[in-house]
Amino acid sequence: MATAEFGKAVRRRRDRISPGDTGLPVGGRRRASGLRREELALLAGISVDYVTRLEQGRASHPSAQVVEALARALRMGEEERAHLFQLAGLATPGPDTVPAYIPPSVHRMLDRLAGTPVAVFDAAWTLLLANAPYAALMGDPSGWRGNERNGVWRNLVGPPGRARHAPDSRSRFETALVSDLRTAAARYPADEPLKHLIAELRTHSGRFAELWDSGAAGRHEAARKTIDHPDVGHVTLDCDVLTVAGSDLHVMIYTAEPGTQDAERLAALTEPADRPGPGPQGVGSTDGARRSA
Repeated sequence: MATAEFGKAVRRRRDRISPGDTGLPVGGRRRASGLRREELALLAGISVDYVTRLEQGRASHPSAQVVEALARALRMGEEERAHLFQLAGLATPGPDTVPAYIPPSVHRMLDRLAGTPVAVFDAAWTLLLANAPYAALMGDPSGWRGNERNGVWRNLVGPPGRARHAPDSRSRFETALVSDLRTAAARYPADEPLKHLIAELRTHSGRFAELWDSGAAGRHEAARKTIDHPDVGHVTLDCDVLTVAGSDLHVMIYTAEPGTQDAERLAALTEPADRPGPGPQGVGSTDGARRSA
């Protein structure tokens, strides 16, 4: 039975991968070297109960988003990931859908930036992974669901975040986001969640509709952002967006100029001894909601 084999595959991989391999702290006494279910649930952004039901073969038809989140959390290579999709009775996402696979090299890069706020987004600006410093700086994203996980939605429709923009930089940032989404829609025409996201944005954001219909084009540039943090006050940081060739991933990195008060405030938030919670967090949904809607 495919459902049972899927659960066994997840369990075998969970038993073989250590917390340190995923960026989680390796402290305290452990009965086994592998990941606990609670740790896998956190990394994949799904509930512990759902992980349990999947492993025991009691949850049928996991969605493609859940399978992708588990493969990402378990640091699976491409062949293992493809096999997991096969066991779930799903086709591996093809080249005409927005990639959500994070290559091992990107995981390693995040591991080496353990003290720096970093988040990984897909081509449609849906958050795939955020490390603990990012959560400490921008707010914990592990509870975000559906459209809340999409950066275009959060900036044009959702409640205000912690980042503060001057009017001109805000306009440029919004234009770049919408331009990215238009590029993604043209590159991945078969991606249904992306189509749904665009329709939702047109319905709920006049600003999005204006930029979309005008064909406005923009690109991301290195920018200075001020974060209004509830604990340390204003922190002004450099924000760089890197694109991973071949996977269309956007990697957002926040850094502070050394020796400044901003650097001190950022360190107060992100030093391992002070920051709450474990390492990189997946941002999936409790039981497999759509990626963008």
